[in-house]
Parts: sequence; C-alpha cells; structure tokens
Amino acid sequence: MIKGNQGTEERIFEAAKNVFVKKGLNNSRMQEIAQEAGMNKALLHYYYRSKEKLFQAVFNSVMKRVIPPIAEMLEKEIPLFEKIEFIVDRYINSLISNPQIPVFFIQEIQRNPQQIVEIIKKYGIKPEVFFQQIENEIKAGNIIDIQPQQLIVNLLSLCVFPFAARPVVQGMIFENDKKKYDQFLFERKKEVSKFIINSIRKK
Repeated sequence: MIKGNQGTEERIFEAAKNVFVKKGLNNSRMQEIAQEAGMNKALLHYYYRSKEKLFQAVFNSVMKRVIPPIAEMLEKEIPLFEKIEFIVDRYINSLISNPQIPVFFIQEIQRNPQQIVEIIKKYGIKPEVFFQQIENEIKAGNIIDIQPQQLIVNLLSLCVFPFAARPVVQGMIFENDKKKYDQFLFERKKEVSKFIINSIRKK
C-alpha cells in the first residue's frame, strides 16, 4: 500500500501503475487501486470517473517521460553514431526508472493500437528525419545499405527486450540475482550502442 506525504494524484498514479502492471487493465479493479493508494474508492472516483480514464492518464504520464527527449534528439543535426548512443542511453535510462513502460505499451498496443500512434505523433516523433539521415549516411558510404525501418526496430528491440522479458532474463540468466540483473541493464546501454554501430559501420 502506498502511504506517506505524496500528493493525492501522485499516490493514485503509483498505485494504478502497480495494479495495472500486475493484473493488466481488464483484470484490475478501482477498489484494488484505491486500497493500494491508501484511500477510499469514492475519493478515487472523484479524481477519475473510470478505470479506463485512469489508465489513459497513467499511460500518457509514462510516455511523457520518454518520448519528448528522443523526439528532440532525432531532429538534431549531430552525427548518426552519436545520435544512436544518445537514444539508447536515454531510452534504457527511462526504462530503468520506469520498468513498467514495456508492460503498459504492450497492453495498450493490444487494446488500442491507433491511440499509440496518435500519442507518439502528439509528442513530436518524426522518424522520417532519422530515416533521411540514415539514407544520407548510406549514400556517403559511411554505413552499410540497410533499410532505416529495420535499423530503428533493431535498436528499439534490443533496448526493450530485457525489460519486457524481465522474469525470464533475471530468472534464467542471472538466477534471480537482482543486483546482477541491474548491473546488466546499466552495462547494456554501451553494449547495445556498440552492437548497433558495429553492425552498420562500413568496414
């Protein structure tokens, strides 16, 4: 149960994230969220009339922490490899701070995929700018001939998978040693960047 001096809305958000991640949207109940937040259900309904509205508010809050910095970096005129390093570092840092993001993302993709696209566009993600930079680097002979779409999906997948599959990764590879798993995540920022850059750098 979440207690202490947190603001009411912050307590609701933290409680909702905990319950939604454990049970998913469909199996969660407002009463459970109220209990987790240490308040009565009537007060919870005063702030959020429905479970769906609360989920959307929490999801938007989570996305707001991740997307804008990456959207800004995608449009900056800096070298491609430096941009890749920044995106990976910022994205994995965000996932470390908000490990529920992959769960929320997958839940929302299954429930309302079009809304995911709208939210991403709302925060200014313009993949075509990044794609054009990749095309320019290919023409300049600096990187191999690769579809920009394949590159960005490879990059995001390598960042997200250890979080989305945490029970398997932490349980099987690290024998449920949380410290080793956390250290692995910290080191992964450099490993993913290095792997992606080495895979596309023209030999």
